[in-house]
Amino acid sequence: MSDLSQLPPNVQERIARLQQLQNTMQQLQAQKQRLDAEKSETERALTTLNETPEGAKIYKSVGAVLIEKEKAAVVKELAERKDFLEMREKVLEKQEEKAKEKLQGLQETLQKELGLPQQRG
Repeated sequence: MSDLSQLPPNVQERIARLQQLQNTMQQLQAQKQRLDAEKSETERALTTLNETPEGAKIYKSVGAVLIEKEKAAVVKELAERKDFLEMREKVLEKQEEKAKEKLQGLQETLQKELGLPQQRG
């Protein structure tokens, strides 16, 4: 059954929804990867700052320029950013889990409607 137009409209709609959910899952995974990279970079910067002696000159990138800032201010900004990234990570995980559940349910429904054997995983 490679021709989707021969399928009933409700099955066609479910297949379209399945494709949308798969696309959503890919987008969520890409967001998580970017978030993980930024979180790791933030953690490395915090570790480096913690090893930096007080009074050392600290520079922060702002666009195309570097500006001198106090170490405590930069540490505070980075800690806040890390907290935000961790919160965002939890939100993405919940969204991914919900999308995964919907995807599995839709796959099972389609398999039943198309008379395909159920996959267990």
